Amino acid sequence: MTKQLSQYFFRGLITALPLGLTVYFLYIFLRWTETLAMQLIRPFIGEFYVPGMGLLLGITGIFLLGVLMSQRGVGRLLTLVELPFTNLPVVKSIYSSLKDFADYFSPKNNQTAKQTVVALRLPGLDLEVVGLITRQNVDDLPGGFLQGDRVAVYLPMGYMIGGYTVFVPRDWVQPIDVSVEEAMRASMFAWMSTSTNPPGSGETPGRTRP
Repeated sequence: MTKQLSQYFFRGLITALPLGLTVYFLYIFLRWTETLAMQLIRPFIGEFYVPGMGLLLGITGIFLLGVLMSQRGVGRLLTLVELPFTNLPVVKSIYSSLKDFADYFSPKNNQTAKQTVVALRLPGLDLEVVGLITRQNVDDLPGGFLQGDRVAVYLPMGYMIGGYTVFVPRDWVQPIDVSVEEAMRASMFAWMSTSTNPPGSGETPGRTRP
């Protein structure tokens, strides 16, 4: 009885946790934009302020920032703004990592379309590691790297943001039919299966015995 109650509890927790975290982050964003809107807009419009203008202000601000960053010459100005974030020792590492991650998915960056999700197979081992090819050749790498027909493969880690990049012969990797977004999402949660029944069990996947 206790085991069954525990299963019900954890099943409910797993169901509620993603929804709760999503709602929480949306609440934080809405609360921040509403506070900002009240400070910027309400002094000018007074009683005409309507709840929800903060969200509208936030969306508009992001849109205008995107338009601004699309103009020529703005990139140089952004470089000046980034100076404190790209020179302080600890802040530099955090900011550079987050910026590179955001730039990777930028619409103007076509690198995502060039990436290939692969299964890395080490010779002589029945082992597969899912990774992402981030470099198709090693010709322009600094001296000291092994040369030849080699590729760089990024191996994401589960349950955390991070991973390892390995340089391996091209014939060690085999492309798999998975998009970059699907592979990154699946790797984040260790490729956990939603089905608890083994093949051939005769039961419908996702259902448990009574």
